[in-house]
Amino acid sequence: MKVLMVQPGEIPHETDIEPGLESLQAAVDGPIQAVYPYEDPVALICNEEGKFLGLPLNRALRDDTGEIYDIIAGNFLITGLGEESFSDLPPDLLEKYKEQFLAPESFARIGGKILAVKQPVPSPEDKERTQKPPHKSGPEL
Repeated sequence: MKVLMVQPGEIPHETDIEPGLESLQAAVDGPIQAVYPYEDPVALICNEEGKFLGLPLNRALRDDTGEIYDIIAGNFLITGLGEESFSDLPPDLLEKYKEQFLAPESFARIGGKILAVKQPVPSPEDKERTQKPPHKSGPEL
């Protein structure tokens, strides 16, 4: 089943998982909770106990005015909805939600209100620089 995986601090990516409860639980590291915050035929599947367990905060859910009404903790998936269960996420909706959740977010409580700050999306060049070991000069040991 093709789904969109969204992990804390990461850019969302398409992945294939086996249909069924066990693979969904493995993807979110625990018991699942499905919520339906969008008009599109999609489900957001997250760890039901994510906040209670202190999993890292991931992305904010916002209402029509842009106000935060919830924050997802831990990994979550966006799946399509079939007749009786979750299904492949269609390509157009995959791109839509990939764009919506593209920038990782950091959270801060200020004046009794929680603010979500979008982080810069790393470019491919940034990723290359952080993955390559630093160049060493001088004699080899």
